[in-house]
Amino acid sequence: MADVNRGNRPLSPHLQVYRLPIAAITSILTRITGHALVAGILLIVWWLVAAVTSPGAFACADWVVRSWLGFIVLTGAMWALWYHLLAGLRHLFYDAGYGLEIDEARKSSQAIIAGSVVLAVLTLIIFFAF
Repeated sequence: MADVNRGNRPLSPHLQVYRLPIAAITSILTRITGHALVAGILLIVWWLVAAVTSPGAFACADWVVRSWLGFIVLTGAMWALWYHLLAGLRHLFYDAGYGLEIDEARKSSQAIIAGSVVLAVLTLIIFFAF
């Protein structure tokens, strides 16, 4: 039998209504950064392959790597690497049974975000200092 009151029932909450906890956001971000690292790897591999192919190919790849777009991709990949590393270390603690309480997971999520930004900025400072 057809449900005649279907339009009167409340809808399930979805992402516009429900606020994800920061631990869930960092978990999703870990997967995204893992995939985003591929962009930086592809750019570096293209640059290295072009270096052994010909001077013209290397000049083209080097121009892209040194452009503002290459800087953004490589900087993003570098931040993603730091973030992914810190999230992986946290996951090792989770596997050992540490930090599973809600408050500890929230604090470690905040630490991962802050730590990855600080390490990325320090990496850029060290890179441009030399």
